Amino acid sequence: QVQLVESGGGLVQAGGSLRLSCAASGRTFSNYVMGWFRQAPGKEREFVATITGSGASAYYADSVKGRFTISRDNAKNTVYLQMNSLKPEDTAVYYCAAGRGPYLSTRAMAYDYWGQGTQVTVSS
Repeated sequence: QVQLVESGGGLVQAGGSLRLSCAASGRTFSNYVMGWFRQAPGKEREFVATITGSGASAYYADSVKGRFTISRDNAKNTVYLQMNSLKPEDTAVYYCAAGRGPYLSTRAMAYDYWGQGTQVTVSS
């Protein structure tokens, strides 16, 4: 069982930056592929980024590539999402998720555990 708690969301102006954190419980954090998803009002949940257990490989949605960076610190059981050059269309609730992997996946069904989400609002 893995429990995930996101933090770091908030209100930011377009062009600004935020860093989201997701703290995980458990002693086997490095065994899990971690992902970030987001859901805007009236829209389906969409993939944002994912990273392997070791942190060696990552993959991004085209909409965030070059602006967002996913990383992890296995010693701290934490995964991060650094978001730069934010746009109003990035406004959403952001969720972190853990999957047994071992392969990266953009599909929500591949992830077994989810956090409660953190709101990110980007004003124009």
